[in-house]
Amino acid sequence: MTKTARKRPPSRRRKPAGSGRRRMPAAFLRRIPAAGAGLLRGTVRLAWRLGWRLALVAALLVGAATIYDYARLPPIETLIDGRVRGSVTLLDRNGEPFAWRGDQFAGKITAATVSPHLLHAILATEDRRFYSHFGISPRGIASAIRINLAEGRGPFEGNGGSTITQQVAKLLCLGQPYDPERWKNEAAYEADCRKGSLWRKIKEVPFAFALEAKYSKDDILTLYLNRVYLGAGTRGFEAAAQRYFGKSARDVTPAEAAMLAGLLKAPSYYAPTRNLARAQARASLIVSLMEEQGYLTPAEAEAARRNPATLSEKARERAGGWFADWVMETVPSFLASGTTEDVIIRTTFDPKIQKAAEEAVRWVFENRVRPGSKAQVALVVMSPDGAVRAMVGGRGRGGGRFNRAIQARRQTGSSFKPFVYAAALDLGLYRFDSRVVDEPVTIDIPGSGPWSPRNYTGRNYGEMSLTTALAQSINTVAVKVAMETGLDRVRAVARGFGLSGELAEGPALALGASEATPLEMTAAYAGFLNEGRAVTPYGLVELRLRGSDEPLITRSGGPGERVIGRAAARQLVYMLNQVIERGSGKRAKLPGRPAAGKTGTTQAARDAWFVGFTADHVAGVWMGYDDNTPLTGVTGGGLPAEIWREVMTRIHEGLPARPLPMIDPEAAALAEARARQPRKGRGTETTIIEDVIGALFGRPF
Repeated sequence: MTKTARKRPPSRRRKPAGSGRRRMPAAFLRRIPAAGAGLLRGTVRLAWRLGWRLALVAALLVGAATIYDYARLPPIETLIDGRVRGSVTLLDRNGEPFAWRGDQFAGKITAATVSPHLLHAILATEDRRFYSHFGISPRGIASAIRINLAEGRGPFEGNGGSTITQQVAKLLCLGQPYDPERWKNEAAYEADCRKGSLWRKIKEVPFAFALEAKYSKDDILTLYLNRVYLGAGTRGFEAAAQRYFGKSARDVTPAEAAMLAGLLKAPSYYAPTRNLARAQARASLIVSLMEEQGYLTPAEAEAARRNPATLSEKARERAGGWFADWVMETVPSFLASGTTEDVIIRTTFDPKIQKAAEEAVRWVFENRVRPGSKAQVALVVMSPDGAVRAMVGGRGRGGGRFNRAIQARRQTGSSFKPFVYAAALDLGLYRFDSRVVDEPVTIDIPGSGPWSPRNYTGRNYGEMSLTTALAQSINTVAVKVAMETGLDRVRAVARGFGLSGELAEGPALALGASEATPLEMTAAYAGFLNEGRAVTPYGLVELRLRGSDEPLITRSGGPGERVIGRAAARQLVYMLNQVIERGSGKRAKLPGRPAAGKTGTTQAARDAWFVGFTADHVAGVWMGYDDNTPLTGVTGGGLPAEIWREVMTRIHEGLPARPLPMIDPEAAALAEARARQPRKGRGTETTIIEDVIGALFGRPF
């Protein structure tokens, strides 16, 4: 039986009259709101059906990612020290640290052992709900996005709203290890890990959940305390506390804790070694947060604000940067800048001498140099055995810049003349009291024509002793002596005493046309003090790995190979003593203490030198401009000699005056007079030789 199709009844709606535009009936208009509501309800139902399905998929993905990250997380002990590079700690001659290189890690600190003040400062600053959330803080992220957008940045640029757990996820680079083939260096690796983006924020979520599931809250805090970077090359709060305050993170005060926590925002910018006032202002804000959250009483907070944290004496001095850079260059790179281990280097550095050197340079430039001068300075102080005690590589704080003490090769001027006289005395061509004539000299140089050296004053002074010629820095005599001695012999003596650069070929060699560094010149003069035996400058005493008692490298100093004879050296020291007593170096004279040295000024006064010594210390000073601009009104006997005197005066305080290893001219004259009277049973020739040798060596034969 077939069903009969039901006919639709005819519509009862009446059509509008007329043949014009059709008008919408009132009944239809009344039904629009109901239709809109239905549409909205349908849309909501569709969104709900899609939403819970998408949420379920997202939850499953997050769960799977969390399980994956959880499985990859190793035992916490393997994550405490996450450095790729090692560190170098440099100790002074007393065994105290004075400089650090690389990433410093001073040992493990835990949430249970760290100072409660520091723990509270971190929580108040970084994550006040740390112990109550499950790894992320949606409220914090939303607040950070709002702040970033309001300040005209991208939503994930600037404030991140990250919890401590999320920050640890960043510190662990979401479990991705450092790969030197992928990243140029560790800095590039860490910069990539810290990038803020929506995708990275999404990836942080499951990793943060995994951290919370794998480790306890205190474990996560321990990772944070040990891995975070806090400026000045420090990794972790223990290293930072020791670097800035000279104490453990277990013992910091509320003010110190606030300063350390303040570094988390921008470690290099707020580092107290860079700008203490800025670090203290930041710490004051942290103290207020600690007070607001009940970690400090109003009285404790006020005390912390009134007595802000200050740097330890070692951190405040920041001495030895130039010296540390030099020592690092003398060590194989795999144990220095490229080390993956923690290295300890014991050095010859003396912080008291360094401080005296810096104070002397500062005093002279503040009181003797015109304001605004761009003139530079370099200074080296060493012991007679070559142990470098202090180094100034330029004006201002050292470290990481051009070190003029070891890198600036400059013409030596008249400070080179002692090598000329050393060669002549050693050959026996001259004695300290030999008579010489200061007169015009012209030398025909093949390929260059005639050359006529002139004295600094433009005048000639006639006959004089060799000692006077050196004391008054007479150029003509130095050239004549060099030519008679032989330029090859002069060069051999200079090289023997440690001048490693190319030495001039022509007679201008005698006047210091060759170049040398301040370190080389200072070490060469130490050879004069060591009675003609060369000295090699050194700064490293012992290098070992942290935790090991066996040194990998050891060095020591002392006289090396003999360059000139002892008698010649003792005469030369006397001649250099007269430079200070009555010659061009009188401004370097030390009251009540014998000293010897030589001035040096190059052509057009582009370089000015004073190098000299006492029985206890050798020091060399150079002044000039980096671009070779001539100095105005400066000679080696002027400002360099004053700097030398100021340094030597300071570093000899409390030391008894000791004689120099030099001849006694009066004793030598008496010996010669006695030699003219033959002694019974001994030949005249033997008597003369023995008495003169005894006088030259400063003791009876």
